[in-house]
Amino acid sequence: MSFFKKLFSTEKKETLDKGLEKTKTTFFSKLSKAVAGKSKVDDDVLDNLEEVLVASDVGVNTTLKIIERIEKRVAEDKYLGTAELNQILRDEIGGLLSETNTGEGTEFDIPKNKKPYVLMVVGVNGVGKTTTIGKLAYQFKKAGYKVVLGAADTFRAAAIDQLQVWADRVDVPIVRQNMGSDPASVAFDTLQSAVAQNADVVIIDTAGRLHNKVNLMNELSKVKRVMQKVVEDAPHDVLLVLDGSTGQNAFEQAKQFTAATEVTSLAVTKLDGTAKGGVVIGISDQFQIPVKYIGVGEGIEDLQVFNKYEFVDSFFK
Repeated sequence: MSFFKKLFSTEKKETLDKGLEKTKTTFFSKLSKAVAGKSKVDDDVLDNLEEVLVASDVGVNTTLKIIERIEKRVAEDKYLGTAELNQILRDEIGGLLSETNTGEGTEFDIPKNKKPYVLMVVGVNGVGKTTTIGKLAYQFKKAGYKVVLGAADTFRAAAIDQLQVWADRVDVPIVRQNMGSDPASVAFDTLQSAVAQNADVVIIDTAGRLHNKVNLMNELSKVKRVMQKVVEDAPHDVLLVLDGSTGQNAFEQAKQFTAATEVTSLAVTKLDGTAKGGVVIGISDQFQIPVKYIGVGEGIEDLQVFNKYEFVDSFFK
């Protein structure tokens, strides 16, 4: 099928295959049980398949779309054997993802006409937000960009210190103030510093509190407004970091954050430690917000640009 048209870099692909191992193993063992003793795809098999997809955190709405597509295939082909189900699923999930014009990237790059390119990172505490920022800084620097970090999550001292550790590790400058400082003031200073240093990329960390959506909304709006005094159209990307290992909870967080601020891209982390990798398929489909990055391991190289061709290929390998 034309969906699978990409050539993958071996090293990246091996990491992805390994990162999705738990998801795959669980999914296919459930799938085997769903079709046990059946030779053709009938209503029972489809009902069982629906359960498997929902249990794999693909999400109810996306699951129904996939089942609908398979039903159409069954109606057209009259007889579909269960042996072909793996390939059919691969095709239909691939087809579903191909309807979003995202997930086609392979490199850590930025638009050429935005300098500095300002990335504001949001997400609740504990999802791997600061680690994702550190790994992004590493990847952008490796790609030849000059990077500056801004520690605007001033709500927790630990967040500032953790970002400092990453800045030291990756060897990029960081702008920080004391805990309790105004986050917008940190963002303003970071952008001024980045402009003065002729930086290419600025990554701003923000507080991850969701207990009061109105406060969060006001704070993020203020951070944006203040940044625009330095860089007119900042931020160029609002990246929401979600913990893939939480499955349906990641959907809930995506809902909450998209209601509180305009989210333009997603990073789904911790896919290696869990069998819930199906969440990437559901989130891509349901929110129509591009999944830009995925975390498939703890190593500094294990944050990858999300490529839907590679993902589906690894999932059904």
